Amino acid sequence: MMILVVDDEPQIRKLLTTGLGGYGHEVIAAADGNEALTLVAQRRPDLVVLDIHLGREPDGLEVCRRLREWSRVPIIILSVRGDERTKVQALDAGADDYLTKPFGMEELRARIQAVVRRAVVEPGGATESVIRVGALEIDLANRRVLVEGEEVHFTPQEYDILRLLATHPGKIMTHPAILSAVWGPEYAEMTHYVRIYVNQIRKKLRENPAANVRYILNEPGIGYRFVDL
Repeated sequence: MMILVVDDEPQIRKLLTTGLGGYGHEVIAAADGNEALTLVAQRRPDLVVLDIHLGREPDGLEVCRRLREWSRVPIIILSVRGDERTKVQALDAGADDYLTKPFGMEELRARIQAVVRRAVVEPGGATESVIRVGALEIDLANRRVLVEGEEVHFTPQEYDILRLLATHPGKIMTHPAILSAVWGPEYAEMTHYVRIYVNQIRKKLRENPAANVRYILNEPGIGYRFVDL
């Protein structure tokens, strides 16, 4: 099993690499959040052991949230903080387990085995890190969108709507589902938000129905559907 270890302290990375390697795992390491996101996209590890405090942005919680936008790789969060609030934040961000420092390698090994067993029993809908449709390319790991090879800027809300649709190709996403996912459940009735933002997204994607270039399909009165890959 390939395990990605993410920690900004060289001594911890070395300890975990040596310890997990001694159990027969292939271990790769990252010193910060951006490197971790890149390695998950490129190497596709079977599990991530992620420190919550990485010295610089993005921190472990943000890395976890961004991974959950496109990957179901099991994640175990490490932290010196054992308070309930921090644990809840980690789990809400998408972590599968939480381990407080200091810890023993045998305990980490047991947590890894338990998380992997759950992942096998309850498989998630993992997505490729890059979605390509026609002239459109969405780099989910780095939150980048290219149209005809040119990077296009999207606001956070625009990107989140596009990502939500693109990671569920062919599935109708209702207006309330989009609103709840992007703005929160309290916005579920604000359907005009979705129409306005989808129109902006379509312009940036350079959709042209006359030339048969259409990525987001309208389901009148219901919602939207991304073209089936």
